[in-house]
Amino acid sequence: MASTTTIDGADIRLPATILGVGLGGFVDGIVLHQVLQWHHMLSSTGSDNIGIRAYPVDTVPGLQMNTLWDGLFHVVTWLAVLTGLALLHARVTRSRGRLWRSGMLWGWALVGWGLFNLVEGVVDHHLLGIHHVYGGPHRSAADVGFLLLGAALVLLGWVVQRRATAVDTCAGRR
Repeated sequence: MASTTTIDGADIRLPATILGVGLGGFVDGIVLHQVLQWHHMLSSTGSDNIGIRAYPVDTVPGLQMNTLWDGLFHVVTWLAVLTGLALLHARVTRSRGRLWRSGMLWGWALVGWGLFNLVEGVVDHHLLGIHHVYGGPHRSAADVGFLLLGAALVLLGWVVQRRATAVDTCAGRR
């Protein structure tokens, strides 16, 4: 009789959360920095809370510096994705397809994405003030909306992973 191997929330909480942080960072960087071009990593310097000199995105040197810091941001999010995947791989050795369809995995990934939004929003938008979600007249509303989205993602992810059942990684092998 084959033994049953299951993956529960404790086994994948950390890897899935780190994966979600990286994926959330990629969504932020790709959508807000590159596609919509609402902000860059240093687009609010000069009026920030820590005294970094201004790097305006409407000048070549300013855009070069913002592009460099956007790239460093993407390196960090890429490393988070790789770390999450490596940790996940180390915990799951069989029947990975079942895990990728698991509400437990994606619930924790949503928690990670929400945590990314909350930490990045509080630190970069509010404490440091180095950039904002949108630099227009409703800057504060956009920053608060970003935090509310982060909180909603954490809550949604928590609910999804709590409703998920343990993943039987040996299913189909018996």
